[in-house]
Amino acid sequence: MADTLADIRNLALVGHSGAGKTLLAEALLLQAGALRSKGSLARGTTVCDFDAQEKRLQHSLDAAICTFDTQGTRINLIDTPGMPDFIGRALSVLEAVETAAVVISAVDGIEAVTQRMMDFAAERELCRLVIVNKIDSKEARPREVLEQLQAAFGRECLPLNLPNADGSAVLDCFFRPDPAQGDAIAQAHTAIVDQVVEVDERLMTLYLEQGENLSPEQLHDPFEQVLRNGHLIPVCFVSAETGAGLAELLEIVCRLMPTPAEGNPPPFIKGDGANAVRARVTPDPGLHVIAHVFKVSVDPFVGKLGVMRVHQGTVRNGGQFNGFTSDDFTAFFETLHPAKLDLALKYPVLTQSLPFYPHFLPTNLADKNFFRRS
Repeated sequence: MADTLADIRNLALVGHSGAGKTLLAEALLLQAGALRSKGSLARGTTVCDFDAQEKRLQHSLDAAICTFDTQGTRINLIDTPGMPDFIGRALSVLEAVETAAVVISAVDGIEAVTQRMMDFAAERELCRLVIVNKIDSKEARPREVLEQLQAAFGRECLPLNLPNADGSAVLDCFFRPDPAQGDAIAQAHTAIVDQVVEVDERLMTLYLEQGENLSPEQLHDPFEQVLRNGHLIPVCFVSAETGAGLAELLEIVCRLMPTPAEGNPPPFIKGDGANAVRARVTPDPGLHVIAHVFKVSVDPFVGKLGVMRVHQGTVRNGGQFNGFTSDDFTAFFETLHPAKLDLALKYPVLTQSLPFYPHFLPTNLADKNFFRRS
């Protein structure tokens, strides 16, 4: 079980309906050993689609959170709905993660929600990972989809692995590339390394002038930098149905995706109007608590429940936070998603098994020096 920030990864599976996000989450839970058998959408036995209406419709209606441990890493995974009617529920959870994992069907390619999620993640300065699913399908066209990605979102979309001819497995292009598997693997590896070393002059010197082969460990820090600034959008290939590429995807998440300390800090703003400034948020458990509610749901036994992401500080059992009053909220947030944030003031906020009832933000802010999302 992970117990430090370096061992935590927070990511959301987003993308168009039908891309296979829920089954991918199910397959990852199985691959990590968190499940004994994989659930089915048709039978209504998946972990993430547990609501009766979701089971009947066989697609997600709200975000679902699951947590599992693998390779010494705690992964907090959020499965989101992909129907355009529920896009707001998917966008809201992106505020709680460092990585937006955009799932695309190898059959259908880029769709409307795909574009929206990629644009929103870029606007929020989130690290982006593209997962091309369904490579086992007879209609799959992974190479063409990769070309579509590069045409739509730039040459920054580079593959970390590639599917083999029949989609039964993937070939590593980054950690352990094998030149014997073809020129495409060597070219993909070279393209990734070239993209990463551009932000590190010392590594560029070693790589270009001295001809040294760089290990994944040497590339880790600049890799995180190019993820943060959008200079690289990794692409990987999987099949949630057959399990192809799942082990490789978990390795990518554990070794390459940002920790809470490595991702871009959340864009909180302190103050209002001309006095508004970007607030510094540090994932330090010793500082005062800064958190925000990203999901509110109704539990038939408990009532209204909120789920919050803690960005700074430590939340303890029985703790209480000072937050906005109703009058302050109405005046200050009248144009900033008032319906969603008003729920955070009225109802208890819980995170998993912690029985406390905090309000919306930190404890030691004076009067109207509030934080808000930019």
